[in-house]
Amino acid sequence: MTAVSVLSDIACHLGEGPTYDPATDTLFWFDIREKKLLEKHMPDGVVKVHDLPVMASALGVIDADRQMLVTETGLHIRDVRTGALTLHTPVEAENPLTRSNDSRVHPSGAFWFGTMSKTEDKGAGAIYWYRKGEVRKLYPGIGIPNSICFSPDGSVAYYTDTAVNILMRVDCDPATGFPTGEPAIFFDQRKDKGGLDGSVVDAEGVIWNARWGAASLDAYSPDGKRIRSIAMPAKQSSCPAFVGAKADRIAVTSAWQGYDAKARGRDPEAGKTFLVDLPVVGRFEPRVAL
Repeated sequence: MTAVSVLSDIACHLGEGPTYDPATDTLFWFDIREKKLLEKHMPDGVVKVHDLPVMASALGVIDADRQMLVTETGLHIRDVRTGALTLHTPVEAENPLTRSNDSRVHPSGAFWFGTMSKTEDKGAGAIYWYRKGEVRKLYPGIGIPNSICFSPDGSVAYYTDTAVNILMRVDCDPATGFPTGEPAIFFDQRKDKGGLDGSVVDAEGVIWNARWGAASLDAYSPDGKRIRSIAMPAKQSSCPAFVGAKADRIAVTSAWQGYDAKARGRDPEAGKTFLVDLPVVGRFEPRVAL
């Protein structure tokens, strides 16, 4: 039986980018709109909320002392002890109309990350590849980049433009995380309720996707079939991450973005972060190749 509970009752405006660090048993996630980084030592630690000078959406671990944050001005190095941010690689820093969104680390240490319009204008963003100081734009003309994730062996990448709502699949070089083929349709979500949001792939190659607007966490087999759906307490589920010493549970963020007072009353759990207990063979996130 699957149990879903509240992991953090802090209601994020736009909760996103959960990342678990197994070395410290700590979950990090963001409230993009409010420029916050949230931190919780698992399983029962008090949530710490860090103010940020910029909008940020995702985090990758570099080493015990440093993290890489994906922000509206590019990639920043965060000192874990002090919280200080240093701009490492500017990306769209000259464009005040865009911000970062979904991102994830490839098994090679490459960091794929997305940008988008702050007002969700179609085609204003892109998906980028970063590794060892080099940045390349992979896919321009993206509206809302999401579902960036990778097969366990690094040979396949997945991503979507939520505005289009089709999950794409592309072959990759396992050693570098760089695409080696042309993207192809993996799953078409357009005829079903909700939008494809953040995703993560478990050790068996199953893709776990938070379906925005549908209060659902869905699982897809490696051949592109939806094999399971788990009801979530908040309608706007946004992104999953494997947590725990065995990576056998899933944390899921959510949002109250776009809600007025009445809408928030109808969706009282919106913005909270949840813990899903179920039999899953998860994987820990690789470290960023700086």
